[in-house]
Amino acid sequence: MDFLISVADSDITFPCATGETVLDAAERAGYAVPYSCRKGVCASCEGRLVAGEARSPVQGAVAAPAERALLCCLRPDTDLTIAPRRIEKRDPVARKTLEVSVYRITQPAADVSILQLRLPTGVRARFGAGQYLQIELEDDTRRNYSMANAPHENDSVQLHVRHVPGGQFSEAVLGRLAKGDKLRIELPFGEFTLREGSNRPAVLLATGTGFAPVKSIVEDAIKRKLERPLHLYWGARRAEDLYLGALAQKWHDSGRVKFVPVLSEADAAWTGRRGFVHEAVLEDFGSLAGCEVYACGNPSMTSAARDTFVKTGLPEDDFFSDAFVHTG
Repeated sequence: MDFLISVADSDITFPCATGETVLDAAERAGYAVPYSCRKGVCASCEGRLVAGEARSPVQGAVAAPAERALLCCLRPDTDLTIAPRRIEKRDPVARKTLEVSVYRITQPAADVSILQLRLPTGVRARFGAGQYLQIELEDDTRRNYSMANAPHENDSVQLHVRHVPGGQFSEAVLGRLAKGDKLRIELPFGEFTLREGSNRPAVLLATGTGFAPVKSIVEDAIKRKLERPLHLYWGARRAEDLYLGALAQKWHDSGRVKFVPVLSEADAAWTGRRGFVHEAVLEDFGSLAGCEVYACGNPSMTSAARDTFVKTGLPEDDFFSDAFVHTG
C-alpha cells in the first residue's frame, strides 16, 4: 500500500510505500531534502508534520501537528503533509554497490588513517564533492565515511577514518586490512555539497575528520575554477590533530582558500587561533548574513554553529551540515 506525501505550500507530492521512510520515498521520487546520518541523531532532516500520523523508531508515534519530525526515520500510517527545511528537485538517486580493493593505508596522525580504495577496472564512481559512502560489514551493518577525493578522481575513493575505541570498523576491521583486500561499498549518499549557481562566500567549517568532505569540496572547486570565495576553518584539540594541515596551508598560500586553524587545547608553542572553531568564525565575520556555511564533524559543533550563526543573521536555509555520528 502506498501513502501520499504532500509538501506544504507547494504542489509537490510523491508516494511512500508501507514501511518506507519519508526520506527514502522522496529520494526515490527525485527530490532532495537535507540529511546526514540517516539514524535520527543529527537532526539535519528535521521538518514539521503538518497533517497525518506516522511512526518512528526514534520518536515513536508522531501525530500532526508536530514541530519536530525526523524524516529519515518517519514511516507513514496515513497520508502525510510535511514541511521540510528544504526540498529540491533532483534526478532520482542512482546508487551503486561495488566491491573495491584496498590500495593503500597511511596514518597521518595517531588516531586517523587514510584509506585509499580502488574500484574495479573500468568502473567509475559518480558522486558529488562532499558526499559519503557506506561500507557493508560482515554482520550486515554499515558505516558511513565521506569521500575525501574530488569527483574527477573517480576510479578510486579516499576515506579518512578516525580510530574509535571499540569501533567495529575502525579497530576490528581496519587494523587487519592489507593491500588487495576487498570491501563492499554503496554510494553516493548525502546532501553536503556546494549549492550550484551561488557566488556567495562559502564558510567551510570542520572538526576532526570532518575535513574529509571539505577536502573534496575544495579540490573540486579548484578543478572547476569556481570564483566564489572559500574560507576554511578547521578546529582540533592539538596541532597534531590537524593531520593534513600542510595541504590546507598550501591552498591558503596559493590564494585560492583562506585557511584558519583553531585549537581548543593548544600548548604554549601554538601561535595561532585558540578556542572553539565556530566562535573564531563569528569573531572574523560578525554576522554570517550574505554567506553560506558548510559545517562538518562533531554533532555538538554543527549544532552550536547553527544556533549561533542563525541568531546572528544567517538564514537557516544557508546553513548546511554533515554531523559525524558514531555507530555502535
